[in-house]
Amino acid sequence: MTLLRKSVFLFSLLAAFHVVWPIVETAHAEPVSEQAGNAVYPDHSTPWKDRQRALVIDAYEKNHINWLQMVRNRQIRAFIGKASDGLPSPYSCTGEDHEKTICKKSFQNYFMKQQLYHTRRALAKNLGLKWGAYHLGRPGNPIEQANHFLEFAKPEPDELIALDIEHDDPDKWISFSDAEIFVRHIHARIGRYPVLYTNHHTARKIAERRAEFPVLSRLPLWYARYRDNIKGVFPMGNWQNYAMWQFSSGHNCSKKKCLYPVKGTPTDIDVNVTSLTVAQFDKAWPFDSLVPEKPQRIEEAPLLVASNSSSGSAGQHAGDEVQLTASVREAVGDALSADDLKELGVAAVAIPAPSPRPVQTADSVNLLVKVRHTDTASKSGHEERKMIARVTKDPLLVPFEMAFDEASAMSARNY
Repeated sequence: MTLLRKSVFLFSLLAAFHVVWPIVETAHAEPVSEQAGNAVYPDHSTPWKDRQRALVIDAYEKNHINWLQMVRNRQIRAFIGKASDGLPSPYSCTGEDHEKTICKKSFQNYFMKQQLYHTRRALAKNLGLKWGAYHLGRPGNPIEQANHFLEFAKPEPDELIALDIEHDDPDKWISFSDAEIFVRHIHARIGRYPVLYTNHHTARKIAERRAEFPVLSRLPLWYARYRDNIKGVFPMGNWQNYAMWQFSSGHNCSKKKCLYPVKGTPTDIDVNVTSLTVAQFDKAWPFDSLVPEKPQRIEEAPLLVASNSSSGSAGQHAGDEVQLTASVREAVGDALSADDLKELGVAAVAIPAPSPRPVQTADSVNLLVKVRHTDTASKSGHEERKMIARVTKDPLLVPFEMAFDEASAMSARNY
């Protein structure tokens, strides 16, 4: 093929998949507000507003991209492209004529996607971006899927690899048990582990079953949740934090409202923030090691931790009795103020020693408050309220104590 024909073929391929590379572009940096540059944001509330945080774009073959315009944003450090999807397309087509036609079209489409993937990879790396690839897990032989992914993406040692588990429905997506086999096979072949991409619901399911899936539950987490705040989510199982958080996509981004519009891309592009600065990110990429294993916690039998016979404290009637039991467990939820418990006459909770195991900061405690109304002049009967509260003070400094004060804003929820 002559040089001219090669150029025409490449341009046609990029145009066919809506990849735009403008001929003329005026280079200038995006404006940075002084307020945004000086502010400090925590990991779980709009961290992308910190101009030091590294951002990652991910896309599939139909996303339109103006590459030169996109890379002007110096926060954007990497691009992750969709590679393989489930099992590979058949290399030979059999059956009736119409079946052969569909099969051939499918393989042609597969071939074009693979060519676009490698073209985008070369383009992104030439523009100074780090590169990554993900496999969309489907039902089917997990070893064949892993081999398919490696054959399709041909990942280099400096490139991120990821397994995408869209949901925990094994009829539509790869099952957890197959995903465990998939990641183990990837490691056996190339000596590296992939990142796990999934949503909040599925991540929680994997965290809860981490004893069954000891490798899957320790992959660096690429966390998908389309909101500006994820306070109270972490720690979750082995994950103390996310490696990347996909916070913006076509789900929550439009021309009128978008958490982070990316110049050079439409509103359906996926935008991810990391928990690292740009300098830290460059060293941590491609996130191919397991996160530390968190020891399993054994849920304990409920213990009587507080009781009170009130003579008319806030929220109670004279003669009411309050009993509160608790068992240590792992859980997260929304904020519960001190007033919620003060209304029941409980100012603080202390788990009695010796406990079956030492209580630690950030432990969650399953609370059951029982109020028995004994004042016949007022209402009578029993009232129960269940809550989950988190230990907020260091039990080594304040032994086994959970203080229900507004300043510490205990993570808890009613259920």
